Amino acid sequence: MDKCHENKCICHVLENILAQQLEVREKCFTSCYQNLLQQTTYLGDTIPFLLYTQKGELFQSPGSVGKNCFTTSFYRIERISDCCATLRLLLPLKKNGHLAEDICEVDELVKTRCGIEVDLSCFCAIQCLSPKLMS
Repeated sequence: MDKCHENKCICHVLENILAQQLEVREKCFTSCYQNLLQQTTYLGDTIPFLLYTQKGELFQSPGSVGKNCFTTSFYRIERISDCCATLRLLLPLKKNGHLAEDICEVDELVKTRCGIEVDLSCFCAIQCLSPKLMS
């Protein structure tokens, strides 16, 4: 087993991302103090990311929205326990609203209802993306 798996680095990163997402979701902005508590720019409750396999390739998952099928490399962490995670698939779109087939074409990410369970020890790298990609 390599050093990354021994240290569970991917697990730790995703635990941190999940904590940040939950912190944003749990803040209440309805009080009279909302202007003091509110972030200057609200970026939503999702930090999208990419995962890379042990071969250095992007991890991809199939999904569907209605009758339309897609493949994505973009994910949102939903739950994590003992280095196993529930990931939500994010739909990659171009500016024109069509499915982006290449990661370099992605202008927007949309949450789907599709999810997968993964063993995080199967991955060797993670790349966090800007929350500004989320619609």
